[in-house]
Amino acid sequence: QVQLVESGGGLVQAGGSLRLSCAASGNIGSINTMGWYRQVPGKQRELVARIITGGSTNYLGSVKGRFTISRDNAKNTVYLQMDSLKPEDTAVYYCNVRKMVGSLWADYWGQGTQVTVSS
Repeated sequence: QVQLVESGGGLVQAGGSLRLSCAASGNIGSINTMGWYRQVPGKQRELVARIITGGSTNYLGSVKGRFTISRDNAKNTVYLQMDSLKPEDTAVYYCNVRKMVGSLWADYWGQGTQVTVSS
């Protein structure tokens, strides 16, 4: 099992910044991907950003140039720096870890942290 503890959400005005952190612990061997998803009520959870072992990254189109994902392998922690925040970024943000368990991919999720951007 992998445990994920998130921190850093909150309330910010449009144009402001927040930094989310997610620390992984437990059986963290063979982690392939660490990332962040977000969800608003009534909508599907969507990928915001992810970083793959080796360093390649993917971003949701609407956050490119504003959000930056990074990973500290020594601390087993993934960060999401969010700049120039917009009201449409308001959501619950979930940390995600994907790893191999046997021959299958397994996804682990954090508890979620609320990000609210006021106009």
